[in-house]
Amino acid sequence: MAADGSECEEDGSQEVIASGNILETFTECQETRDLIGSLWTVWQEMVSREVCTQRFVVIMDKYQEQPHLLDSHLEWMLNSLLEIIRDKSSAPVLYHLAFKFLYIISKVRGYKIFLRIFPHEVVDVQPVLEMISAQDPKDHETWETRYMLLLWLSMTCLIPFDLSRLDGNIASDSGPNRRPTMDIILEVAKSYLVVSDKARDAAAVLVSKFITRPDVKLKRLADFLDWSLSTLSNASYLTMEGTIAMDGMLQALAQLFKHGKREDCLPYASIVLTNLDNCNLSDSNQTVLRKLGIKLVQRLGLTFLKTKVANWRYQRGSRSLAANLLQSSTDTQRSNTNLSPGEEEEAYDIPEEIENVVEQLLVGLKDKDTIVRWSAAKGIGRLTGRLPKELADDVVGSVLECFSFQETNNAWHGGCLALAELGRRGLLLPSRLPDVVPLILKALVYDEKRGACSVGSNVRDAACYVCWAFARAYEPEEMKPFVNQIANALVIAAVFDRDVNCRRAASAAFQENVGRQGTFPHGIDILTTADYFAVGNRANCYLNISVFVAGFPEYTKSMIDHLVEMKINHWDGVVRELSTKALHNLTPTAPEYMTKTVLPRLLPLAIGTDLHTRHGAILACAEITHAVYKLSAQCNRLLSDYLNNETLAGLTAIHPKLQERQLYRGLGGELMRPAVCCLVEKLSLSKFPHPGEDIIGGWLWLINDSLKSLHLFSSTARQKIKESAVSALSTLCQEYYQERATVAHTNDDIVKQFTSELQSNEEMVRCGFSLALGGLPQFLLKGKLQQVLDGLRKVTCISRKDVGFAESRRDALKAIAQVCQTVGVKGDGCAEEAVCRENIALVYNTLLNCMNDYTTDSRGDVGACVREAAMASLQDVTLLVAQSETALLEPDIVQRMMCALSQQSAEKIDRYRAFAGSVFLNLLYFDNPSVPHIPHREELERIFPRTQAEALNWNAPSQAFPRITQLLGLSTYRYNVLMGLTVSVGGLTESTVRYSAQGLFEYLRAIQNDAEQMDAFSTSLLQVFRDNQHMDRVSTPLLKMLDQMLANGCFDIYTQEENHPFASDLLSLCREEIKRSKDIQKLRSSIAVFCGLIQFPGDIRKKVLLQLLLLVCHPFPRIRKTTASEVYEMLLTYDDVVEPDILDEVMNILSDTTWDADLPIVREHRNHLCDLLKVSKPTQVTKVSPS
Repeated sequence: MAADGSECEEDGSQEVIASGNILETFTECQETRDLIGSLWTVWQEMVSREVCTQRFVVIMDKYQEQPHLLDSHLEWMLNSLLEIIRDKSSAPVLYHLAFKFLYIISKVRGYKIFLRIFPHEVVDVQPVLEMISAQDPKDHETWETRYMLLLWLSMTCLIPFDLSRLDGNIASDSGPNRRPTMDIILEVAKSYLVVSDKARDAAAVLVSKFITRPDVKLKRLADFLDWSLSTLSNASYLTMEGTIAMDGMLQALAQLFKHGKREDCLPYASIVLTNLDNCNLSDSNQTVLRKLGIKLVQRLGLTFLKTKVANWRYQRGSRSLAANLLQSSTDTQRSNTNLSPGEEEEAYDIPEEIENVVEQLLVGLKDKDTIVRWSAAKGIGRLTGRLPKELADDVVGSVLECFSFQETNNAWHGGCLALAELGRRGLLLPSRLPDVVPLILKALVYDEKRGACSVGSNVRDAACYVCWAFARAYEPEEMKPFVNQIANALVIAAVFDRDVNCRRAASAAFQENVGRQGTFPHGIDILTTADYFAVGNRANCYLNISVFVAGFPEYTKSMIDHLVEMKINHWDGVVRELSTKALHNLTPTAPEYMTKTVLPRLLPLAIGTDLHTRHGAILACAEITHAVYKLSAQCNRLLSDYLNNETLAGLTAIHPKLQERQLYRGLGGELMRPAVCCLVEKLSLSKFPHPGEDIIGGWLWLINDSLKSLHLFSSTARQKIKESAVSALSTLCQEYYQERATVAHTNDDIVKQFTSELQSNEEMVRCGFSLALGGLPQFLLKGKLQQVLDGLRKVTCISRKDVGFAESRRDALKAIAQVCQTVGVKGDGCAEEAVCRENIALVYNTLLNCMNDYTTDSRGDVGACVREAAMASLQDVTLLVAQSETALLEPDIVQRMMCALSQQSAEKIDRYRAFAGSVFLNLLYFDNPSVPHIPHREELERIFPRTQAEALNWNAPSQAFPRITQLLGLSTYRYNVLMGLTVSVGGLTESTVRYSAQGLFEYLRAIQNDAEQMDAFSTSLLQVFRDNQHMDRVSTPLLKMLDQMLANGCFDIYTQEENHPFASDLLSLCREEIKRSKDIQKLRSSIAVFCGLIQFPGDIRKKVLLQLLLLVCHPFPRIRKTTASEVYEMLLTYDDVVEPDILDEVMNILSDTTWDADLPIVREHRNHLCDLLKVSKPTQVTKVSPS
């Protein structure tokens, strides 16, 4: 279970489950052999070396979770690599590469296991010592070599012979005196304890193995401790060098006191503890140092105490899961915590230092870092196991002091870890459970607010770990008094915790208790629904799993109480909203409890002082009331039969009291307004007894004021307020305005007021009142339909002052479709009451005009959302009319609609192309009844077969464009499809450009020999150009598309005829497009088009050359250089443009001239080119200044 974690974007998203622990054998055995064998050859080339290493890392990393699968293969891998290492001819690079592979293996399997299989004969000591002595500690590229050699050396130190035997007779050796092997090893260890790389960790292991040897500890233990304590005292954790030195010393001392014999270490333990206290590691900001300090302290504490297992500890007998599930505890050994006099522990004096050690460990439980707290918790568990019963109980009492609300979340977390360790080791006696369990139940719901978020998820996770540990530690009889409390707490955590890791930890703990204890109510049934993976989705937990679990009476009230007490006031708004919806779903399980207990508790909170509590309580009142209404409706009873007058009065009083206290203002208003609007909506849906004109007027005022004030709220809150207000308005009017005596007057006022706000200077106000009009019921629209449609149409029109109001246009389009669906369709009806012949043209013209909204601002193509809304509204209105009055759908309307949709289906933005394609096919294949007058219906059904329509992925350019381009062969759709393809083929997205161009070229290749089709296509292409002259959105990508088409020979049929009009028209349009243009991108695209036009024979070539020579002297140097380069490539491609005798000279001028030089110089070279190419020289126009 993770110690801490958070959950992000989990609701509604598909659960991703990592596949782990599913391997059975080391399947890459042969590949690994080949990789190790290839080291002899690949080491010489760096790329091959890196590829080989990376592949080996990938293979090994697969077994991080199941490293035991490597065990049977470790020996041959080690021997293969040692063969390389021991070979004297191995190059240094190969030598270090072999050690790198050894390190990768040890990292996956763990050095403690891997270390055992290293050769550790007497003959290995000297070679390993020589290899480590030859290393350079400052070489940061080969740290793996030093790390593995130190580990190997630590293994060879275990030989059962006195090291002095390896030295022989040193004094008799000739030459300089040779140092003893013992001193050399010790010097190596000391030197590597102060390095900055991982070799420091291996040096600490070496020290623990070497210093504890019988021969070494007699001669060198005291000296080494003096040196290490001196180094520790002189180092400072404020410097990097000091931190490294302290790290090495602490590691070495901790390992030494762990592996050394107690009688050897005890004389020095007190001195080491004193020196450690003087270091003041608890004040250091280095987490590793604090952790090592705690680790050393606990090892010193264990040294002070005798090595014995406390005979007072609680020992559970059989731990068979099957026995627990079958409830067959008769054969289970019972624990006996009452010791007989003969079994009393041997009394002995506890050293004074133990108090200091325990104190430091208890302080470590409150450390700010998890690894320090975890180390302290394990130390508490180990130490307590060697203490007498009374002192151990004092330690437990001190641990329980961590669970004070004056303590921080770190203390709670450390306390939970310590309790889990004590319970796991049998050191927490059952007599302490009445004190411990209530604290654990508090920890399971621990959540402390800090600013905009909270802390405590690690505490709750650790509390689940405690429950898991207790399930394994205690007999069912011991836990029986607490079963219901723990079961309820774990279920609540598994279902309602905010963080996914806590929910999963609680589910795992619940499962362990069900299996080990066998006494949890309905455990198996709950586990099958709320398992580890099911609780991964928070929304599913709150809305579905909770209902299933609450169906068991043992859990119902506790779950409801938890939501009311802990979740509706949660700092996270999403949790508050989910909690209120969960209360709605849980109401049928305990309706009486909800109406008589929960609602009366919520009403005071709904007008309380705390913002989050007030928000959650209002939403909860709304949801519970609506749920109670559903129950009453099923029994054909009234809401008032379930809710007493006091509760009804409390619900109606919420809004007046909030308004009186001005709680709708400021940041709090962003929560209060949607909450009260939701309350109004739910009360209206619940057919709440008429609360009086003043209350209804107040509710209507709140809705109007919220819509008028949308622009004053933050962008994140606007959408929520708008949606809530519109939903509330619709239900409020439907319930309370239909039967009122003053209905006509009120209707006029509402519609008039709303339509007047549509021309507000604030975009969000327009959005709100547009949707409000769309949400009005039919009786309010009766007689006012034309007024409403005209008002909404004006919102969709683009004027200079509101060109950026794309969102208001989007919402107005949605409102038009909603209004049409509300009033219905009557062919010969009145224009003021329904959609009919008189106003259907207005509706369709408004929607179709918005299909051409390509407004852009700093956010990009904001008009896209308007086009999407227009397409959705067209679909809704068309299907509505088709089902009611098919005759109203005239051919012209249907044709314009289908053409507009085909254009959107060919455009570049995947999302909107997909939506347009979906609408297009929905209209094509709607058959209840079918939409009439769709042009080329049969051809469309052939291009888009009904059987493949659903499978077609419009988002994927590779699937969409091959079909869309086929519409170019249909005369009705050709122009619009070409408009859409233009921005796709000339766009920026690689995949869109590739597949759209590919589809276009395939179509053109198919019609190359069909002059009629080619003429129709080229005519449409030129028309697109004319209609979008100087419109950069279309003209710039159009030039890019033309360049590709000319380069791919799409117009080869026209090159057979001199002076073809298509080429002349295209040239004229291009010249007009770039006139006075300063757009570099457009100019460069036009150059490519001009060069492509040179392929057309006739007089046009002179005109093209003149245009290119004009661009050679363009004011922009970049354009001049680009033009010269393009012309050069053009002359290489089309060798018939220039006479062969002057070609070389022309090419030399183009390539050798510095075209970004000053214009007068460039102009001379250009004029020379004009003479050579027999093109009239352009004359410079002199600007005449006004006199």
